[in-house]
Amino acid sequence: MKNKINSTLHDKNNLIEPSAGGNRAMGQVLKLGLDVDLRNIAVAIQCERGTIGPARKFSREQLIGWVKQKTALGHLVHAVSECCGFGYTLHEQLIGAGARSFITTPMRLNLERRRKNDRMDARELCVRLSRYLDGHRDELKRIRIPSRAERERRELGRQREFWKRQVRRLENHGRALRIEHEHETLPAGWAGPRKWKAIGPQCSEFVRAQLEPVVEQIRAAKAQLDRLSEQVEALVRQEKIPVGLGALTVSLIEGEVCDWRRFSHRKAVGSYTGCCPSEHSSAGVQRFGAIDRHGNKHLRVLLVEAVWRLLRWQPHWHARQKYLQKLKHGASLKKKIAVALARQLAIDIWRWRTGRATASELGWTLSTSQV
Repeated sequence: MKNKINSTLHDKNNLIEPSAGGNRAMGQVLKLGLDVDLRNIAVAIQCERGTIGPARKFSREQLIGWVKQKTALGHLVHAVSECCGFGYTLHEQLIGAGARSFITTPMRLNLERRRKNDRMDARELCVRLSRYLDGHRDELKRIRIPSRAERERRELGRQREFWKRQVRRLENHGRALRIEHEHETLPAGWAGPRKWKAIGPQCSEFVRAQLEPVVEQIRAAKAQLDRLSEQVEALVRQEKIPVGLGALTVSLIEGEVCDWRRFSHRKAVGSYTGCCPSEHSSAGVQRFGAIDRHGNKHLRVLLVEAVWRLLRWQPHWHARQKYLQKLKHGASLKKKIAVALARQLAIDIWRWRTGRATASELGWTLSTSQV
């Protein structure tokens, strides 16, 4: 009986034909491991519990067409790919074609060999998918797919960060230019109308001619930065925000989290921040190291920045009271405590936003004004 996936391989538009004999001809389970590239996708396929055939490369259109063909015949298609910089377009198209698709966290797929290519990765993903569907849930770590509205809101904050970096890069470029040609630097905010009006005549004709286009770019970037900041703040402007945290920071944090109700317990929130200590313990000996950085790096930066403001503006914050004595020690210990407080801040915001605790219970003072 022909029930092996590798018994029939055809062209790229018809990669695999499931068994055509017996009562199992319809409704077979097809498992796809996908290694995604911009132009091509390496696809490894297993039919039921058969042998995994050699992975082959297909365009996105060919893969979607193949999935539609198989689902129309009554087959159940499972697909897995790693989270990467290509977003969720392929995942959404696979879902639309009738497949059961999910995305896993990036991982080192082959721990033994010192060889790696797209076809090998696709095959290893297919192997792990097969085990995952058999009940071995640790083989793959599924990620939550944000909705399109959540992705668009999150992108506002990340675009704002991009333009913020652009302003800083251009300002530093201007400073480097003047240092090289005049052995003089430029003050902070040197491209502003008032400062540039005073600084411009002090520069040589050549340096001024090179800086003027940079000034225009800095002002355009700042204008875009201000527009994005206004959009982000407007999302929470009517809400009461803890003093020192600010509407902008709250909105940026919530844009990265997407939905606080996605977390069922406090440890999940702490883990998502990436501020949990690494651990290497054995035989009763417990050793902790630097933070694991496994979570959302954008969120981690926002939380650490917010902690320093809350330490000043929220003297009754329960986490501040807990670490008050340790905060009086050296700068190196303060930085470690700030990271621990960042993890606690994420947990407290989660408790506050999900109604598990009120602001007063956390020791926060609320204000409608932006700080």
